[in-house]
Amino acid sequence: MRRTVAAVLLLGLVAGCGGNAPAEQGSGQWSFKDDRGKEVTAPKRPERVVAQVSAAGALKDYGINVVGTFGPLKRADGTTDPEAGSVDPSQVTDITGPGYGEIDFEKFAALNADLVVAGYYPEVSGLWHLTAEFEEKVSKIAPTVGIGQSKIQLPDGVKRFKELAQSLGADVDSAKVKADEEAFTKAADRLKAIGTKMTAANQKIQVIGADPKLFYVAVPARNPDLDWYVKELGLPLLMPDKPDAEGGGYFQSLSWENSGTYKEHVIMWDTRQHVLNPEQMKEGHPVFQGLPAVQAGRFVEWNAVAPLSYSSYAGIMNKLADQLDQVLAK
Repeated sequence: MRRTVAAVLLLGLVAGCGGNAPAEQGSGQWSFKDDRGKEVTAPKRPERVVAQVSAAGALKDYGINVVGTFGPLKRADGTTDPEAGSVDPSQVTDITGPGYGEIDFEKFAALNADLVVAGYYPEVSGLWHLTAEFEEKVSKIAPTVGIGQSKIQLPDGVKRFKELAQSLGADVDSAKVKADEEAFTKAADRLKAIGTKMTAANQKIQVIGADPKLFYVAVPARNPDLDWYVKELGLPLLMPDKPDAEGGGYFQSLSWENSGTYKEHVIMWDTRQHVLNPEQMKEGHPVFQGLPAVQAGRFVEWNAVAPLSYSSYAGIMNKLADQLDQVLAK
């Protein structure tokens, strides 16, 4: 059971692998080398793209609209899931199937897609939210592109979606994209300044996720956003002592009785729907309740699987900086 839960969290506790730039596009065949090392080709530039939701969000931020998505698109209250970013659910067809990695194949076929885009994890067969079995079926109708979601830093993933969008016809030198990049840089500078102050005060942040049975402490080096926050911005994120050997080492899983193993000044929690929120974590877990950060209410959010774009992460980093300013005053 532990292995099963770990595998599920693996797909969510990580958030965007470098690759080669897209081939020059002529009037004929389209091609793009993806992060699986595959040279993906089509008779012409794809126009009807279906994408996993965070990939769809990243493409939209660069000016490419998709016709269909798979993965968590809307929340129970009808709002757009943060994983989908700027995607308008009313403007796409949701082809998500009943189980993880499954799609409604009849809906997919009706979209006449000429390209399918999703994240790619080297540790997992298939693509993100698309099992190997379903990817094989999909690839008989449209070529698939996998963009890396691990073993890179955040700007590398952002760049790869920018390259893919450019190959699909986006104007990645537009005023909007340039403004988004400037906002991204300014937001990063805000986090860097906060990191400097926290380090001087000997304060750290532990990044966590949880389900009813296990408490997870994320390994920053295995997540593109967290790794970059630490190495380039100097944000003092805890590195757990004993990352799990299974599942790629994305986190250290602990029993709830051991949820007090790390007592850092701030807790950053995974905000996805299937992960417990702070109030749910407190319920029935006295060890967790006793942590100094919990008692002081020093919680900030981690958008673990957000679209990899300048626009998306400018907003995420500014929100994180705002939240850190607030909790560090407590």
